Amino acid sequence: MVGICTTLIGLVKVVEDRIGPSHVDEYAGLAALLFLASALTSYLAMRGATGAEMGGRLERIADLCFVLGLISLSLIAVLFAYETI
Repeated sequence: MVGICTTLIGLVKVVEDRIGPSHVDEYAGLAALLFLASALTSYLAMRGATGAEMGGRLERIADLCFVLGLISLSLIAVLFAYETI
């Protein structure tokens, strides 16, 4: 998912000369950070958690970050398609 955000940022940078400035690349960068946080907390839940309670908490954080990333990436796509952002 981070790769999709990176591809979106690159494509927006290429076409920005034709379509004018937009904030899509900035929002995609924030979505990429959400996916990174999801991956890191998921990894820590599997490998680094010393207790079941901490592992469960990290899993919930990972799930929340992933879902927020998906929602934000979907909103970015829809708003960009309608040329709102």
